[in-house]
Amino acid sequence: MSFSEAEVQSACGAWEKIYVDAEDKGTAVLVRMFTEHTDTKSYFTHFTGMDTAEEMKQSDQVRGHGKKVFTAINDMVQHLDNTEAFLEIVNPLGKKHVTQLKIDPKNFKIICDIILQLMEEKFGGDCKASFEKVTNEICTHLNNAYKEAGW
Repeated sequence: MSFSEAEVQSACGAWEKIYVDAEDKGTAVLVRMFTEHTDTKSYFTHFTGMDTAEEMKQSDQVRGHGKKVFTAINDMVQHLDNTEAFLEIVNPLGKKHVTQLKIDPKNFKIICDIILQLMEEKFGGDCKASFEKVTNEICTHLNNAYKEAGW
């Protein structure tokens, strides 16, 4: 993982724009994922019974998980200039998702793509472009946990 100082600054600036409203934006990302990729909802048994986007938006469970996702990404973003610290966050997260949660790794790309779409919609293409390398790194390292587990 290698980010130049300019890339770190640009990515952090892009992320700050969306992270300011982490719970609402995280919820928006999950709702979009669950409505556009309905199979992803099957991993969240405690979200059953929520069939509409409005129900999901109002759910404390969905809102809490959206914020949890954004907080984890924020922790990674804070360490873009320190590969070891970044990996100390992303590697255990990948291991948990492969061994305990058994989430299909394609879902990482789906959620990262939705985050990038939301960034572009809210803040323009430059914001999205500034953060794309970050999402690629996150997905790569999460997927490495699956390779190590023989997925």
